[in-house]
Amino acid sequence: MPTPHWPKVSTVELEDWGAGSNTLAGSPRASGRILSQNPDGSSECGLWSCTPGSRKVTFAADEFCHFLSGHGTYVHENGEEIPVEAGTLMFFPAGWTGTSIVTQTLTKAFMCR
Repeated sequence: MPTPHWPKVSTVELEDWGAGSNTLAGSPRASGRILSQNPDGSSECGLWSCTPGSRKVTFAADEFCHFLSGHGTYVHENGEEIPVEAGTLMFFPAGWTGTSIVTQTLTKAFMCR
């Protein structure tokens, strides 16, 4: 089986994933692409991008993220504020709930399990 790889992120075409039903402000719209997924669905990795706005988020599975571009803040329901920008690494444990505030279109690579 060949090893999945993408030499240049800029060449990966993202699919429109639409606007979420959990929008709090603005008109955030997500796009992305699943790059690899276990056949049993137990893990996946891909790219995700979202335009400015804010929305309520809950992570159903553990997710590791490497933000590639943009600016924003994640605010945990306990009030902890975590700014993100290109180069930020972040781990969201399953069940993490809070608000995503995107101030400049954010793009990240992610791995969920």
